[in-house]
Amino acid sequence: MSLYQIFIEPWERHASAYWPILAMAFFVTAACGLVGNYLVLRRISLVGDAISHSVLPGIAIAFILTNSRSGPPMFIGALVAGVITTLIIEVLHSRTRIKQDAAIGITFSTMFAIGVILISLHGSHTDLDLDCVLFGKLDFLSSKEKIIMGLPGVALTMGMVALIVGCLIVLFYKELLVSSFDPNLAATIGISPRLVHYLLMCILSVVVVSAFTSVGAILVIAMLILPAATSYLLTDRLWVMMLFSLIHSFLSAIGGIHLAVAFKIPTAPATVVCGMIFFVAAWIFSPTHGLIRYWFRSRASVNGECIN
Repeated sequence: MSLYQIFIEPWERHASAYWPILAMAFFVTAACGLVGNYLVLRRISLVGDAISHSVLPGIAIAFILTNSRSGPPMFIGALVAGVITTLIIEVLHSRTRIKQDAAIGITFSTMFAIGVILISLHGSHTDLDLDCVLFGKLDFLSSKEKIIMGLPGVALTMGMVALIVGCLIVLFYKELLVSSFDPNLAATIGISPRLVHYLLMCILSVVVVSAFTSVGAILVIAMLILPAATSYLLTDRLWVMMLFSLIHSFLSAIGGIHLAVAFKIPTAPATVVCGMIFFVAAWIFSPTHGLIRYWFRSRASVNGECIN
């Protein structure tokens, strides 16, 4: 393939058709990235993994009870499952000798297994596809009914979720900041760290559930962690970290669409791969935490010792 076919032709021929997918990819990655910043700072990134897997039984039970794959029942079932998962992890961690990582592993693997069993038993005669649950259906958005500016309803909903998440972070910036870095100080000045944690987990559940149908249970984990982890390597200021995570989300969405069109591959995995490329670049070239910076510091330290 020529450079023109790889870099130029996909945008000339397919830009309008892939606009809904690009918008949805950005909305999903941006919402996940904003919440993911706090997961990375609190060192609980795997909670996002747990919730993304644990919403599966909620979706299955909602389908069994309503015999419908419409949005509201699925959303409510998945949201309830996500909140229950958070509570189970917290109870196991705080009321037993089990550490948090073990509590997360126990909870999400059990919930996910229950969801797989329920879908296998009750979804065999429907198009409740387990592959879509695992990997999403981002590439099929362009076939949906278009509503405003060429965007399907699910993309508009995800955009609203991303906007609401951003507004909540702005409104409760101080509470989230203090409770993330120093829970004891937060309690001293009248902020309940436990309440903030539960509210953050509820927001995380909403984001995961909203993104679930597009990118699936597996890929949403990367979208929660990669923008935040990349930003964490580039800055020590939280508001700058938020800005970098949005930039990372936008570039990942564009890069993912480009790879998907140029090489005819699924969009969601391509978006994650692009996000990983940006993370590796930050890991190597970060001015404060990069490998090159670390190498220069090591050489300077060795040369200084040799001179002394």
